[in-house]
Amino acid sequence: MPAAPGGPRLLLRRLREAMAEPVSPQQRLDRIVVLIAANVIAEVCSVYVVRDDNTLELFATEGLNRDAVHITRMRADEGLVGLIAKTAEPLALSDAQSHPSFSYRPETGEEIYHAFLGVPLLRAGNTLGVLVVQNKTYRVYSEEEIEALQTTAMVLAELIASGELQALSPGAGTAARRPVSQRGVALADGIGLGHVVLHEPRIVVKTLIAENVEREMERLEAAIEDVRSAIDELVERGDGIGSGESREILETVRMFAHDKGWLRRMREAVQSGLTAEAAVERVQSDNRARMLRQSDPYLRDRLHDLDDLANRLLRRLVGQESQNGDGLPENAILVARSMGPAALLDYDRARLRGVVLEEGGPTSHIAIVARALGIPAVGEIANATSLCDSGDAIIVDGLSGEVQIRPTPEVEASYAEMVRLRARRQEQYRALRDVPAVTRDGVKIGLHLNAGLLVDLTHLHETGAEGVGLFRTELQFMIAERMPSAAEQQTLYEAVYSATGDLPVTIRTLDIGGDKILPYMPALEEENPALGWRAIRIGLDRPALLRVQLRALLKAAAGRPIKIMFPMVATVEEFIRARDIVDREKAHLRRHGYALPSDCRLGAMVEVPSLLFQIDEIAREADFLSVGSNDLMQFLFAVDRENRRVANRFDPLCGAAMRAFRLIAERSAAQGCPATVCGEIGGRPLEALALIGLGFRDFSMSPASIGPVKAMVLSADAAEVAALIQSELTRVTDGASVRPALAAYAKANGVPI
Repeated sequence: MPAAPGGPRLLLRRLREAMAEPVSPQQRLDRIVVLIAANVIAEVCSVYVVRDDNTLELFATEGLNRDAVHITRMRADEGLVGLIAKTAEPLALSDAQSHPSFSYRPETGEEIYHAFLGVPLLRAGNTLGVLVVQNKTYRVYSEEEIEALQTTAMVLAELIASGELQALSPGAGTAARRPVSQRGVALADGIGLGHVVLHEPRIVVKTLIAENVEREMERLEAAIEDVRSAIDELVERGDGIGSGESREILETVRMFAHDKGWLRRMREAVQSGLTAEAAVERVQSDNRARMLRQSDPYLRDRLHDLDDLANRLLRRLVGQESQNGDGLPENAILVARSMGPAALLDYDRARLRGVVLEEGGPTSHIAIVARALGIPAVGEIANATSLCDSGDAIIVDGLSGEVQIRPTPEVEASYAEMVRLRARRQEQYRALRDVPAVTRDGVKIGLHLNAGLLVDLTHLHETGAEGVGLFRTELQFMIAERMPSAAEQQTLYEAVYSATGDLPVTIRTLDIGGDKILPYMPALEEENPALGWRAIRIGLDRPALLRVQLRALLKAAAGRPIKIMFPMVATVEEFIRARDIVDREKAHLRRHGYALPSDCRLGAMVEVPSLLFQIDEIAREADFLSVGSNDLMQFLFAVDRENRRVANRFDPLCGAAMRAFRLIAERSAAQGCPATVCGEIGGRPLEALALIGLGFRDFSMSPASIGPVKAMVLSADAAEVAALIQSELTRVTDGASVRPALAAYAKANGVPI
């Protein structure tokens, strides 16, 4: 087989010249396929581009019938070209027509060609098109030729991604800039329209073709050595990458940094004529393409480690440090693989319109903070950071969990109208701010806020909430770089009391463990963290931690009433032990002359099913109870609410759940112990209506839920709902839900849900 004249380096130099020529995009593409065909000694070179309707279109060819350009189209899974686009793997055949996926297109005139070599046009792991060369003979393409064509494909992928080819074909646009609609998991309600800001932006490689290959190889080797040294130092110090990842992740990244196959592929890419940073980009794009198509979740998770390593190398090569939070444009929507609450708080909230994450569930730290800030957020959008570029138009629907990237004008107009409707509805809710939440038959319902940051407390005045039903103290710990001191904790609690004035505040003690791991505490490996060492269990096993917090709370509340609530209480004995620690702290403060709270009430969260069988006892011991419906439902049905496969397998309005809630309401009332609901279902109008029918009279919820729930309360009749629920629970014996009957009642009686 004859050698390619000049090899890949010469081809890349000629491609660079062709890219710089002042010609039309079609002329440039036609020139490029001629150059590639000549370099690899092929009779045919063709470029197929993925369109936004998921078809592959012939955009340029040398050797096939030129009249077929922009005429020949095929499905994304059709033919050999479709197979390459689907697998993102190169395909070399000495006799293409004998392959089962071969698809004959008579308009192209390709029936006389036998040998076939195709490679995907990849960018950030996404397939933008396919580059094909063909020969009449039954030739075998070498590994070197395949590698050279893949290197060339990277240059073409950047040309497609630039949008220059968008106008070459009527109808749909190219896949690189096509509208993308993705459905994930809703994290924080609201709709945000804006433009993409990448939290950790992809390094844009501007120079692809090397001027001096030897110099590029030296740059690559130096960058690899620097990154290895930096990772080795982190491992020795035990620091996390970013904020709080464990030592195991560091070890994995270090393992990849010494992987001989990964290093060899980058060196070969440089030898083919790419710059050092283009070589890193090309190899990582190939890795992404392969790993995104893996069904093994472990292998897909390793993609994040490889991405981290590639980004470290790229930052080293281009001399750019990671930077976040600075210079945020108007109407910014953050797109990130993952991020912690502290990182989100670094951004200018006045300019932030939404958050999109590849990771993160509804109860994650970032979701809690996003809801507190009133920022629409969606999680579990696979490959989000690679689907869009900085500046792309994007829409975040925090209600449905949908994300629209580069939306069509029609979609954008539809969402803009939804935003206007929501704004009008919010105006109606604001008009209800000072209206007491009383049902039509005169039952007073208390509506309180869930909070965890000082910024949450600004919503008290806006919503007309009657106080704070749940203040999560762990958020202060999660956004700090180290354990907050007793003085720092006291300062926060004093600020909370100052912001709430005379309104009541219920403060929950530290609820960490499970999925809430503090970045400065060593991660504890547990088989099932949700059922492990967390919340009150940590406080009782490490009483110094709980005592410091309780002392800070008691000192901050000097002279005014305080309500303290303990999370994850599983037995009455646990509550009594926690109460004894409070009594000892009060005695300590009294001995040292500190002013005590005017009244100190202690409560327990009902979120562990075991308390359902001790409900009379805990109601006698506690001053109040608060139902944490999120965990209670999770444990009651043995369903991980973060697991999308099972999270929707039960309805919180089914018979079993309703009977559990009824038991709590009835037995706590019988013992004279107030019971509130602070879980998410209390903030949803239909679910709150059901809970009112069961006897609950106080709810705590996110600020955005106050208006809708109050509107429901004002239109409902508590006695009618109670009778309906009682009737339904008597009738329901097969696990069915009371939802249909309740929804029908609401519709018939004009109750907004």
